[in-house]
Formats: sequence, C-alpha cells, structure tokens
Amino acid sequence: MKRVTDWQLDRWQQQGMRWPAYDWVNAVCYTGISALARVSGDSAYYRALYAIGEKLDWNTGAHRTLADDYCIGQTYTELFTTYRQPRILAHFRAQCDTIYSLPHNESLEWTNDIHLREWAWCDALFMGPPGLAALSTVTGDRKYRVMAVRLWWKTTDYLFDKEENLFFRDSRYFHQQEPNGRKMFWSRGNGWVLAGLARLLANLPAREKDILARENGTSTQSDQRAKLIQLYRKMAARISALQQPDGTWRTSLLDPQRYPNKETSGTGLYCYALAWGVNHGLLDRKSYVPVIRRAWAALTNAVQPDGRLGFVQPIGDQPGTSDANSTDAYGVGAFLLAGSEMLPLLSYN
Repeated sequence: MKRVTDWQLDRWQQQGMRWPAYDWVNAVCYTGISALARVSGDSAYYRALYAIGEKLDWNTGAHRTLADDYCIGQTYTELFTTYRQPRILAHFRAQCDTIYSLPHNESLEWTNDIHLREWAWCDALFMGPPGLAALSTVTGDRKYRVMAVRLWWKTTDYLFDKEENLFFRDSRYFHQQEPNGRKMFWSRGNGWVLAGLARLLANLPAREKDILARENGTSTQSDQRAKLIQLYRKMAARISALQQPDGTWRTSLLDPQRYPNKETSGTGLYCYALAWGVNHGLLDRKSYVPVIRRAWAALTNAVQPDGRLGFVQPIGDQPGTSDANSTDAYGVGAFLLAGSEMLPLLSYN
C-alpha cells in the first residue's frame, strides 16, 4: 500500500495533477491515502493530504450540487478528526447546507445537464452520500445524514435493476445491450455503488433512532439502515457471483468476453466493500473471504515493481479496455481502500 501511494504522490509531484486538486479523480485517491494513514499510523500521509487542503483553501469545487465536488469532503471530514480545525469543514459544510435546502424534485433522466443539479448517475453514490453522512458524524448535525439517505434512495429507485440486482450507469443505458444480448452493466459503476454503500453505512449508526422521522413522519434511521443493508447484501451476492477465475471483474459485468482483460478499479472497489462487510459482520465470512482473497491477490499482482498500479480502466461511463500500464489516481484510491480492510481481515484469519 505504501509503495503504491508513494508512486502516486511522486507522480503528482513530478508531473502535476491532470485534473484540479478538488476533482473526483484525485479526491477518490485521497480517500485511500486517508485510509492508509489511519491503518498505518504514518502521519506523513495525513500531512500530505493536509497540504493539498491548504492549497485549496479547503474548497470543494465550483459546483454547489454536482456530486463529484462532494467527494473531497470525505477527506476533509477525516482530516478534521485529526486536526480539529473548523476551517477544514467550513466550505464543505456550506456546500452541504446548499444541497440540503433544495427540493430535489426533478426527474433523473439524463438530459438538460441534470447531473449538475441531481445525482442522476450511479457514480454519484460514492461521490456524494458518504461525505454528507460523514459530516453528520463529525459535527453531530443529523440533517446531513438525512439528506444523504434521501438522495441515495432517489438515485437507487431510478437506476437499480431489480431483476439483475445491479445499477445502470444512468438512464441512457436502460435499453443498451452488450454484443451477447445481455443488459449493459459497468463494473466500476457498480463498484462505486457498493463501495459508496459501505461508506454510507459506516456513518449511519445502528442505535440512533428517529433521525429520518422529520422526512416523512414515520421512517426511522434504524429502518433505513436495515433497508440499506438489505440492498448491500443483494448487491454483494450478485457481484461475488460475477467474479472471474483470475480474481478480478471484467468491465462489462454480464459480457466478460467483450473486454477480456482484467481491471483493477472496479475490482478494488468490490474488494474494499466486501471486506468491509465481513469485517463489520454484515457478510458471511466463509462465503465471502475466498472471493475477497482472490480479488486482493489479483490487485497486488497488478502492482509493478516501482509501485505503479496497472489495469485501471481510463475515465469513462461504460465498459472499456485496460492494460498493464493504464493507471489513474482513482484506481489507486480503490486499491488503498481495499488494503485498509484487508489488514483486519487477514489478521483475523
């Protein structure tokens, strides 16, 4: 994990970031580096993230409601627990106040730049809700958790296919088919969902009651948590059944032969989310540990001697190719999140 992180940090130092420092591509990586800092006890990684935050003046991006610009908030909340400086959260909290104040009554159909106003694509479920829920955890203000769950279900109700127990990327893919005639479900897209669900559940305490009562007068947080766990288990079972013999998942979940190369960003997200579930007692250890071990072995085998993580599918919104040299920061983030859950899983075994 340190070798992969150090490679990425050195790449940023030598070549700069291809995207703004607040952008989701980098922000996903920060979540992984933050996880490494936490499990390793190496404060140098927190300091590296703190320096990035300082350069950004702790801003989150120009769009007040775009889910991508919420992703960095997950790292800001983590850094706040370490440094306890209110300015770390000031901009992110103002952004979350903005989205909380809106009605969210538009259709999620992928038209008219809906992604700038609503969380209308499955990737948004990793980028947005976990940061909102984490903000409630560190501030004690429950309203952000309320909104996280509300927006989670709005997107889920629209994009979740109950026949396949998988998520469409967005409405453009409702009727798309793979060459083999199956529906098109993108591996990394569903990885964003399953990992985002784990991170949301981590900030949804089981014993807090009635947090969501203000929304509809009946539903409690414990009810919502149970529904989210049910969804998590459905997806976990479906995803595990789609793992390939080499331990990875192909970019096309239901047509793996279309792009036969292994792929590490989706695999990293699945490895993380499944290991988190075992570690927190939500998934059966006997059933899932073999799946997780195969995934982690495949991920570590994709790390080159210098620390470069290969086989990361480039930025996109549907199945595509990857190779030994294709890499990007979000793939590193997924790898590190997976590793942070492998440590307790392996120590137990």
